[in-house]
Amino acid sequence: MNKQSTNISRRDFLIQTSTAGAGFSLGLYLPFSSSALAATTGAASLAPEVNAWVVINADDTVIIRIARSEMGQGTLTGLAQLVVEELECDWSKVKTEYPTPGQNLARDRVWGSFSTGGSQGIRGSHDYVRKGGAVARQMLIEAAAENWKVPMNECSAASSVITHKPSGRTTTYGKVAAAAAKLIPPQDVELKDPKDWKLIGKPVKRLDTVDKTTGKQVFGFDLQLPGMLNAAIKACPVFGGTLKSFDDAKVKKMPGVRAVVKVENNAVAVVADTWWQAKTALDALPIIWDKGPNTGVDSASISNMLDEGLAAKKADVANTVGDASKALKSAAKIVEATYACPYQNHATMEPMNATARWTKDRCEVWCPTQNGEAALQATAAAAGLPATQCEVYKIHLGGGFGRRGAIHDFVNQAVAIAKQLPGTPVKLLWSREEDMQHGAYHPITKARMTGGLNDKGELVGLNVRIAGQSILAHVNPSWMQNGVDNLTTQGLQAEGDHAISYSVPNLLVEHAMRNPPVPPGFWRGVNINQNAIYMECFMDELAHAAGQDALAFRQKLMASHPKNLAVLNAVAEKAGWGKPAAKGVHRGLAVCKAFGSYVAACAEVSVDKSGQVKIHRIVAATDPGYAVNPQQIEAQVEGSFVFGLSAMLYGECTIKGGAVVQSNFHDYPSMLMADMPKVDVIVMPSGGFWGGIGEPTIAVAAPAVLNAIFAATGKRVRQLPLKHVDLRSA
Repeated sequence: MNKQSTNISRRDFLIQTSTAGAGFSLGLYLPFSSSALAATTGAASLAPEVNAWVVINADDTVIIRIARSEMGQGTLTGLAQLVVEELECDWSKVKTEYPTPGQNLARDRVWGSFSTGGSQGIRGSHDYVRKGGAVARQMLIEAAAENWKVPMNECSAASSVITHKPSGRTTTYGKVAAAAAKLIPPQDVELKDPKDWKLIGKPVKRLDTVDKTTGKQVFGFDLQLPGMLNAAIKACPVFGGTLKSFDDAKVKKMPGVRAVVKVENNAVAVVADTWWQAKTALDALPIIWDKGPNTGVDSASISNMLDEGLAAKKADVANTVGDASKALKSAAKIVEATYACPYQNHATMEPMNATARWTKDRCEVWCPTQNGEAALQATAAAAGLPATQCEVYKIHLGGGFGRRGAIHDFVNQAVAIAKQLPGTPVKLLWSREEDMQHGAYHPITKARMTGGLNDKGELVGLNVRIAGQSILAHVNPSWMQNGVDNLTTQGLQAEGDHAISYSVPNLLVEHAMRNPPVPPGFWRGVNINQNAIYMECFMDELAHAAGQDALAFRQKLMASHPKNLAVLNAVAEKAGWGKPAAKGVHRGLAVCKAFGSYVAACAEVSVDKSGQVKIHRIVAATDPGYAVNPQQIEAQVEGSFVFGLSAMLYGECTIKGGAVVQSNFHDYPSMLMADMPKVDVIVMPSGGFWGGIGEPTIAVAAPAVLNAIFAATGKRVRQLPLKHVDLRSA
C-alpha cells in the first residue's frame, strides 16, 4: 500500500470512509500504478476505499469521479457515458465530481492523467474508465449472488437492478453496494462489443446543463470562501520586463485596501475587501517598470525574423518523400505562395483566476485548470512546500482553449500573494486587459508553399517551408526531440494523428524555428489551424493553376487516404458541389486529419460590391472513429467554427514596444451571433479508433471560407486576419 499523509482533510476522510456505510467506491488501477499488482492479486492490505472511480450510494445515486476537466466541451458527460455503459446503472441517477490531484498523488495516481487538452479527454481515457465501470458491475453482481447463494452466471444487471434470472428475484445497486465494496476486484473484465452499446453513441442530455442555465454552477470567478480577500494584479507590460518600484503610500488608505504586495519579480498586486476596490487602487498606484531588453520588438521586426526563416538554407525536416527539389526543378509549371498567420489570444470568457490559502504547513488552491496535476506542481513550487502538503480543488472552467493547461502563471501569482497574508484565502482575478496582454499566444508563423505541376496538370512536387515559433521550446523543451518540435507540422506529417491527407510523389515539409520574445502557448487546435490554411488554400491554388476542379484535383491525390476522402466527399455531396449554388453564392473546400480524426468542410460564401463577406452555410463532416455523444459532437463542431472563424475574421495580436497592443474586446472582437453561418454537421464514425472532437474541425472552417472567397472574387487571401483585406470588386 502506498504511503499517505497522516494529515487527512475532511474531503479525504469522506472519500476513504465511503464504504463504511452503505456506499461503494471503485477505482481502476492503471498499469503505471505500483499498487495495481497488489490490487489485482487480492492483497488484503489494500482498503477498498482506495478504489475511487465509481461511488454508489444507498439510494442508488451513482457518482462518477472524472479526472479530466470540463470547460464546455462535454467531457464530464461523455466520460460518464463510457463508465455507465459498462456499469449498467440508471443514467437518471448519475452525477459527477472531480477528484483532486493531491488525492491522486497520495493514491499512486490511481486516476491517471488529469490533463485535458489535445482533444484527449475521452480518447485518452476511454479504455480504463470503461474497465472501471465493468469491474464495478461484476462486483455488484457477485455481491448479490453471494447474498442469494446462487451462481454469478445466473445473474444479470441493467439500470441499477440486479436480477436472478431463474427465480426472478431482484435487488438494486444501492442495496448491495456495501457488500460489493468488501470484495476483491476481478483481475480481468471483458468490455462490451461496440455493437452491444446502449448508451455510447446516444445523444443523451449533458449532466451539467441545468446547473449552468440556473446559475448554480460555480466557476472560479464566482468562488467565495469565509474571510476571503480579493486581489487585482498588474505585470510589466513589456515581455521580459520587471518591476522596479511602486509607491503604496498613494493607495494604501483607499477604501477596502488591505495590502499592496510585490508578486515575483515582474508584478504588483493590491489586496482589498472587494475586487473592484483592489482594481481601483491598482489603477491609481504609481508604478515604475524596468522594461528590459525587448522594447525594440514590434510586429515588423518579428515579421522580418520569420522572413529570414523562410529564406534560410537550413531547417528541420518533418516529412520527406522522394526528391522534392529535383521534382520542382523539372516541373512544367511552378506555383508559389507565401501565407502568414498572426499571434492570437485565447480570450476566454472567464479571465485567469485562482484562489489560494497559504500557511507554513499547507497550501490550498481553488482554480479552473485544464490540468490539476500541473496546477498542483505550480502550487507546490510557489508555496515552497512538498506537493504532499498542497492541494488543488478544480472548478469548472469558463473557457480553456489551452490557456489553462501547461502554463499556470495565475496559480503562481495567487500563491505568491497568499504567502504574504498567511492563513487568509485570497482570490486573484485578472482584469480583461491583463488577460489580453499577458497571455500565452497562438504562435505566429509564415509558410512558403512551392508546388510543381507536370504537363498533365498533376502535382509532382511540393515543398512546405514553415517559419515560426515553437510552443514546446517555451513551455517544456524536454518534450522536444533532439531540439525539434514536431507539433509545428501538425497536419503535414507522414503518419499518426496529424498525417497529411494527400499522397505527393515528391514532398518536403520543413520548419525553421524562430522564437521572438512573445510567449507562445497551446491554443485550441494548436498548429493544425494555420497549417490547414496553408495546405488547403494552396491546394486550391494548385487546382486553379492546373485548370481543374478543386474537388477532383484533391480526389486524385487521396486515393490512398480513404477516410480523408470519405469526409471530403460527404461534405461535397451534401453541399451540392458541382451543382449551381444560389445566385452570388460560391463554395470552397477543406480537409485534414487532426488529433486522430478525419474532418472536412464545404463553405458557402458571398461577397458584395463593398467587399462585405457573408458566410451562409458550412457543411462539416467528422469521422472520430467512435462517437460517444453525437449531440455533443455537433455542438463541438459548431463551437469550434465560432473560434476558427473569429480568428480568421478578426483575431490578431500586434506587438509594439515589446508589448501587446490589443487590450479588450473592442480591439480583439469575436464573431457575433448575427454573423454565424448555418452549420450542417455530418457525424460519420467508421469505428475501430478513438479520434478527438474539440479541436480537429476548427482547422477546416477558415480555409474552406477563404477558398470560397477566391471563387467569389478571384482574390487570394494569404495574410490573416481578413479584416485587413480589401475584397471590393474592381
